[in-house]
Amino acid sequence: MDFGFTKEEALLQKMAREFAEKHIEPLAEKIDQENEVPKEILEGLAELELFGVPFPEKYGGADGGYAGYVLAVEQIARCSSGVGMIMSAHTLSVGAIGVFGTEDQKKKYMPPCCQGKQIASFAFTEPGTGSDPKQITSTAVKDGDSYILNGTKRFISNANFPGPIVIFARESESNEITAFIVDKFCEGYSISEPWKKMGMHGGPLLDVYLKDVRVPAENVLGQIGQGYPILQMGISFGKVGVSSCALGGMLAAYEEALKYAKEKTHRGAPIAKFQAIQLRIADLAMKYEASRWLTYRLGYLADNVKNPAVFAKEAALTKTVVCENSADVARISLDVHGSYGAMEDYKISRLYRDAIMGPQIEGVTDMQKMIISGVILKG
Repeated sequence: MDFGFTKEEALLQKMAREFAEKHIEPLAEKIDQENEVPKEILEGLAELELFGVPFPEKYGGADGGYAGYVLAVEQIARCSSGVGMIMSAHTLSVGAIGVFGTEDQKKKYMPPCCQGKQIASFAFTEPGTGSDPKQITSTAVKDGDSYILNGTKRFISNANFPGPIVIFARESESNEITAFIVDKFCEGYSISEPWKKMGMHGGPLLDVYLKDVRVPAENVLGQIGQGYPILQMGISFGKVGVSSCALGGMLAAYEEALKYAKEKTHRGAPIAKFQAIQLRIADLAMKYEASRWLTYRLGYLADNVKNPAVFAKEAALTKTVVCENSADVARISLDVHGSYGAMEDYKISRLYRDAIMGPQIEGVTDMQKMIISGVILKG
């Protein structure tokens, strides 16, 4: 058991932090107000190979593993949860291709994604599905050596960026849920305007409309009818990114509370002298440290998956604890700020809006608890 970083992990963390502080933090408010990440930030992430951190060099990745990935995303999300959200959804999608794709699919789709030339998406959710894949209504009808896809997908991250999108649809001959790799903006692919989320601005969520989209049969991801296992494993890996984003936002809120407590004065002395403030600072430290080690551990587990069901449980557990703690830390930090915390002039108001998104995305908290208990009770 080793709680230290390797030299490579420490350098990756430092590089991500320095980039975020220099290039993202100065534009964080603009990203929040305009709900768009400037092109130069995405180009900078690509130049540093941060779009391909966990993936092998042979497919264009940085070979940093998920242990390195969590360190990088935490630092990026510390300055902008929206930028972290783009990285998280992208890595989820590329990871699914990496695990279930054929060698030809990996060679075609992974290098441009790892290099940041393309940004990937993962499309399961529909207006009527919730978390139940049995409710998927999108169809894939066999037509010669192709499939014709029709349907609507909801709340799809990165759907407005060129690149591959993993789409789940009901295959006509087997009537089973199947995954397909589709090139975004092909004929028949269209999108809505971005949803106006309360937080995590800059990380786009859009609806995707599929109208007679023709997909070669060679673009089936995995096997016909394997959609649900791909979805389960993909989302488990996706929770590594979501947890890392929540951790980064938590760290930012923690730092804002410390800064304010030391700088805000009452009768000539910092409010940090008050025991009530000291107790809140202790709460922040405990929640952050507990969440940090859970998230770092999940990165390690993602690099060493032995039992997919157990990994799904650990991912759900981590996501739940970290996202709930992130919302708590943002609220406590807001309390430390007093009335000023409710003012948009103060960074904590943005961090609070970002944090309360966490428990609602990539599976709501109660669904995560069902996954956790289901695996535990099966023994």
